[in-house]
Amino acid sequence: MSTSVRVRAVRRCAGVVAAAIAATLVLATPASAHVEVGSEGARALADNVTLNFDAATESDAAGITKLEVFLPKGIAPADVTYGKGPAGWKLAPTDKGFTVSGPPVAVGTDVAVSVVVRQLPDAKSLVFKTLQTYDDGRVDRWIELEESSGGGHGHSAPVLKLQAAAPGAEPVAPTPSASPTPSASPTSATPSPSAPPATETADAKPTASDRATATAEEDGSSPALPIGIVVAVLALAGGGLWWFLKSRRTGTA
Repeated sequence: MSTSVRVRAVRRCAGVVAAAIAATLVLATPASAHVEVGSEGARALADNVTLNFDAATESDAAGITKLEVFLPKGIAPADVTYGKGPAGWKLAPTDKGFTVSGPPVAVGTDVAVSVVVRQLPDAKSLVFKTLQTYDDGRVDRWIELEESSGGGHGHSAPVLKLQAAAPGAEPVAPTPSASPTPSASPTSATPSPSAPPATETADAKPTASDRATATAEEDGSSPALPIGIVVAVLALAGGGLWWFLKSRRTGTA
């Protein structure tokens, strides 16, 4: 075999090996399932914008039953209303976003859902992290950022690119929250039946004896002391008078 024939044979074998390796890599690559969000001509600070979420299925044994979306900063759950989706599905707000759920769709069927946002925030792009639930309990977590997901592989979160805000566009006032339920006024509370009426203390007036007692107590003495002095003086006076009368009787006799 000549040298040129051997070179051609080696090249042919190398080509076959390369084709086999490429086919193996293609078969080993997982299906390109994902959740995407889109809005035609979306701009920052645009009002009443319709967002379309498309969730591809990754299961060949269960149907999708729910999408839970976490809203980016600048969009409140109260600012989102339902557009359309699978039959029987409904929207419900959550603390950090909203869910759209209902009866499971057919196995192998993708889900398309649309919502209307009152106003988009002033940003260049918006990330909508999403959880995709199936009727067998499986949950696909589309929450990875593009920077950490290796250039689009893995479970990247849906991202919406926004055009610059239109001239003169301004943020709208925040959606008003529900007013708190009024509580009973503290002044309307009914007093306890055991509590004495306030008028009894306010209307009570001190008597003369009470005032005398209070005055004596303020002077540091007791009412019994002046009474005792008066009794002693009267006793001495009575004794002196008795002695004087007795002396006169004796002298006369």
